[in-house]
Amino acid sequence: MMKFRFRRQGTDPQREKIKQELFAFSKTVEHGFPHQPSALAFDPKLELMAIGTKSGAIKVYGSPGVEFTGLHGDTTAVTQIHFLPGQGRLLSLLDDNTIHLWELAAGAPREVGGVKREGVVCLQEVDSYILPGRPGIESCSATRVTVLLLLRSSDLLCIGTEGGGVYFLELPCLSLKDNQTLLQDQVMQSLPDDYRCGKSLGPVESLQEHPRQSGKILIGYSRGLVVLWELTTRHAEQLFLGKQQLESLVWERSGNIFVSSHNDGGYSVWAVTNGNTYNHQPVSSTIPYGPFPCKAINKILWRTTQTGSPVLLYSGGMPRASYGDRHCLTIQQGKDHVTLDFTSRVIDFFTVHGVEQENEFDEPSAVVVLLEEELVVIDLKTPGWPSLPTPYLAPLHSSAITCSFHVSSVPPKLWERLVSAGKAQQGRQHAHGWPICGGKNLALQPKQQELLLTGHEDGTVRFWDASGVALTPLYKLSTANVFHTDCDPSDDPQDPSDDPDMQQEEEEWPPFRKVGCFDPYSDDPRLGIQKISLCKYSNKLVVAGTAGQVIVLGLSDERSDHSVDVSVVDLLQDREGFTWKGHDRLEPRLKPASFPPGFQPLALVQCMPPASVTAVALHAEWSLISFGTSHGFGLFDYHRRNAVLARLERHTHTHSDTHALFWPMRVKKKKIRQKSLRQSFRRIRKSRVSGKKRPITTPTSKVQEANAALAEQEDVAPIQRRIEPRSADDSLSGVVRCLCFADTFLRDGTHHGATLWAGTNSGSVYAYALEVPGVGSGRVSERGGAGEGSVCVEAVLGKEIQLMHRAPVVSISVLDGRGKPLPDPYEASQDLAIAPDMTNAHSVLIASEEQLKVFSLPKVSAKTKFKLTAHEGCRVRKVALVVLGSTAQEDYCEHTLVCLTNLGDMHLFNIPGLRPQVRYDCIRKEDISGIASCVFTKTGQGFYLISPSEYERFSLSAKVLTEPLCSVQLDRPLELTSDGTTTQANGTHKNQMGQAEEEPPSSMSSPILDTPLDSPLSCADITLDSTGEITVEDVRDFLTTVDEAENNLKNIQEEEGLSTGILIN
Repeated sequence: MMKFRFRRQGTDPQREKIKQELFAFSKTVEHGFPHQPSALAFDPKLELMAIGTKSGAIKVYGSPGVEFTGLHGDTTAVTQIHFLPGQGRLLSLLDDNTIHLWELAAGAPREVGGVKREGVVCLQEVDSYILPGRPGIESCSATRVTVLLLLRSSDLLCIGTEGGGVYFLELPCLSLKDNQTLLQDQVMQSLPDDYRCGKSLGPVESLQEHPRQSGKILIGYSRGLVVLWELTTRHAEQLFLGKQQLESLVWERSGNIFVSSHNDGGYSVWAVTNGNTYNHQPVSSTIPYGPFPCKAINKILWRTTQTGSPVLLYSGGMPRASYGDRHCLTIQQGKDHVTLDFTSRVIDFFTVHGVEQENEFDEPSAVVVLLEEELVVIDLKTPGWPSLPTPYLAPLHSSAITCSFHVSSVPPKLWERLVSAGKAQQGRQHAHGWPICGGKNLALQPKQQELLLTGHEDGTVRFWDASGVALTPLYKLSTANVFHTDCDPSDDPQDPSDDPDMQQEEEEWPPFRKVGCFDPYSDDPRLGIQKISLCKYSNKLVVAGTAGQVIVLGLSDERSDHSVDVSVVDLLQDREGFTWKGHDRLEPRLKPASFPPGFQPLALVQCMPPASVTAVALHAEWSLISFGTSHGFGLFDYHRRNAVLARLERHTHTHSDTHALFWPMRVKKKKIRQKSLRQSFRRIRKSRVSGKKRPITTPTSKVQEANAALAEQEDVAPIQRRIEPRSADDSLSGVVRCLCFADTFLRDGTHHGATLWAGTNSGSVYAYALEVPGVGSGRVSERGGAGEGSVCVEAVLGKEIQLMHRAPVVSISVLDGRGKPLPDPYEASQDLAIAPDMTNAHSVLIASEEQLKVFSLPKVSAKTKFKLTAHEGCRVRKVALVVLGSTAQEDYCEHTLVCLTNLGDMHLFNIPGLRPQVRYDCIRKEDISGIASCVFTKTGQGFYLISPSEYERFSLSAKVLTEPLCSVQLDRPLELTSDGTTTQANGTHKNQMGQAEEEPPSSMSSPILDTPLDSPLSCADITLDSTGEITVEDVRDFLTTVDEAENNLKNIQEEEGLSTGILIN
């Protein structure tokens, strides 16, 4: 009998196929700057750049959209990277003394969402090597690798060690050539007696190949000795007896001279001459920032030019006493001298220049500097050596990210105006393009433009082009000039960089120049942006901050000098007995201020007390904004510049609130009586069933008895846990979590109108009916007086809902008569979207931290719900309504509810039925900041922070993916792996050309993502909260027919329809 039930009432194959065409989870690309970089390399032939991190990741970048990522099996810091030029291979040295060989490899074709995609190309680790210890020496420090040198032939790798030995590896097989090993003892025998003095030469600090004569290398030892070694004859051709501790070496292109840098802040130029074995003195020695003690010059480069004056670049060398804490890179050419002053430590740098042997000069075009927190590129061809804007790798965390907001399908006119405003901020246009331009981006131009807005701690909002793989900065908005701050930019003296005379007087020596945009310090923490909302059709922007400030801005193409209207909304409403002990409000600037092209402030609303804004909503068609704090929420008409509503929500222990605290207890007693009745009916039904048929003692029946006993003990379904009510005395219970505007039915079922919905931390939902005069009449006034000043917006409380479990309300969404979300403002009135169904009854979807519930409107009666608390400790953190398109049918799509929980998994439900579809593991549950920072797009993609400077992009849609798709021309054939598989790049985040997926570390697997838990291949109706063993009772409850499911839904409505307290005024 049971077999028959499974076959007849199993999953619907047609629905399973549709789910495969709709849902597919993948992590596609990482946006931003790599966290904790530790190594840098450049391939001059392929024009690719590689960055290694302390977590063991390697990221390769080319032209915008060309990206590859790999991760070592162990999370060990990458200390050095070296490309095999033109081959698409690179070598990495880890902090654990292992050497790894990576290469670009093609994968097998894959299938995503029922659609076959081309094979991806990924960065694959093919081999590794660790240098063995020397016989008879127990300590492994002697063979600890300090420096690597890859010869131009790319067939031999030279390895310098702490013990002073130099070893040689054949490539690409990574085999040691014992007969070539050069130990320090052999070098010591060639030294004069007066230089030996019984001292060790120290570790090998630098290895450099002769630029003109292959087979000759410079070996620099820490003590200061430099040896020109002939590999073929294995003898020292020349010795340079330096006496200052060595830091680095570099050849001049002709090979006649080389330059050494030292720990005393100086550098020396040495001449390479024939017939002279010993060279005791350099041609010249210079301490550029002496004569006082200076810090070491860690790295130095010497590049020749046709003008005759070489370009000298070096990091460090600052005077210890005065500027020992500065992070600097110096560029010198003739009389031109500039000291680039960065806000973070210099990791490494390289120049982009010609490497062809037939070229007589280097002719550097740019210098690329990798810093601890950003990447800076300096144009060496343009006078003044300006910095180039970065098309990717921009530091998202130039000021700490505090919030984010995504806009899909940006109108072309808005996009053009933002790009124009961003170019005006950059100043002069750069004649030379981005120097790292290897590879070719094969991705098609996006059909629509996407914006990602990030709010920051310093009061800025940054606009990013999120349409493709490269997250490109477009425009930056600063709100600091609306207020008087401790460091007011308008009160500062003139910037010295604007006045050459003043610059010459104040910056005599060293000639510092601030470069880079990373600034970890905020002038005033109250400026921090907490919430953002943008209307893409009216070009209205609302930003809310930490000190209760809410700013309404409009887009303008011209610079404007004007004052900002300030309105104060007192949420306490003169309530006595309350004292605000937090920070003061920001002092607004009352005098007219100058605002550049872009978004300019129209109105400033100051909430009192000045608590941080926790929710904001904008309805530009009605010219209304709503905002909430930990004390309550307000409604403001920015067209007429007047406050419409201010409601205190914070619980204070007064006599007037006592009744509100005890009111739920009466309902709870009623619920207890209902629980007793339900348990009685269950016993009656069970006794009737048991009387008809004698139970057979089997393991299955014992499980059924245990489940039945558990069901009698709890007033919930057997697979769900009880939702415990929360205390109403919580100090955070008044926090407003979400706000929503909607045109729906609130007072009756025949007349619809504007409404405002607010949800709080205590499980309360307030619905206000709004009287908005002149809606659709085309109010165009931006600033100044209101033409309809005598008519004001009115708000009347229509419904008040108290969820019995008092879980915080995370989201509120109103659904039309078809069960679809209402369109955004202006979309319906301007025929930009399908008009909502206003003939059938609407409903409201309320998502709390513990359950999802749909209520009918206007009666506010429960229709259906789904409890997520059946998972252990599972709480809803983020909710979004998305539209997922089918890969098989161009015009088919479904509206889906996406929930992100505190365990980091994604739950997808259909609406309005709230039937679970799939579940995916997305974020580690320990990654609290990642979960809190997650933001969804309307097409089923999302972003979350994996580090302070990086966003991980993911997709829940089988159709919409933003992933790297690129090609690279190599000097070797692109080999296909033996089984068509690719090496896992890392355990959590994997980026590769064409796909990024999550797999176990260092595993071999197909590019297709393994089916996680509940997937499109799983049962359509299996519950997301089943724990433990699935019993026969569970199967009977959930593998039901459609008719039985509808009957169960009606029973739930009748049985639990009164579980929500409703107050109607």
